[in-house]
Amino acid sequence: MSNHANLDTLYRQVIMDHYKNPRNKGVLDDSLTIDMNNPTCGDRIRLTLKLEEGIVKDAKFEGEGCSISMSSASMMTQAIKGQSMDTALKLSSIFSNMMQGKEYDDSIDLGDIEALQGVAKFPARIKCATLAWKAMEKGVNSEKES
Repeated sequence: MSNHANLDTLYRQVIMDHYKNPRNKGVLDDSLTIDMNNPTCGDRIRLTLKLEEGIVKDAKFEGEGCSISMSSASMMTQAIKGQSMDTALKLSSIFSNMMQGKEYDDSIDLGDIEALQGVAKFPARIKCATLAWKAMEKGVNSEKES
């Protein structure tokens, strides 16, 4: 088996692990709530964020959707917890570029998120992978504007 095939298998395992055992599933009380959906495939997400003093103190999600959208939400909530809002937005920008097959800043360790790289080869699935990230951007940007 080639290294590329091994990597694809590993990435699939990471995605399925996050799908079957989602991290940060649930709803936060007294938090910013963002509801978004992807009408083309039926994915929907409710993201709740606790943002204090420019920091993402906590993040949880619930929703329904394919393995790509739900595992991406799980990975995203893990990645942004404890980060500054600016870092969370930077991670979202990096992720968006990765999904579009563009050059991206690889100086930041994306951890499990890198497992979603292969989604870029399937344009119809990019919206699935970016749904939670778009919800987070919307929430953080609304907080920054208030």
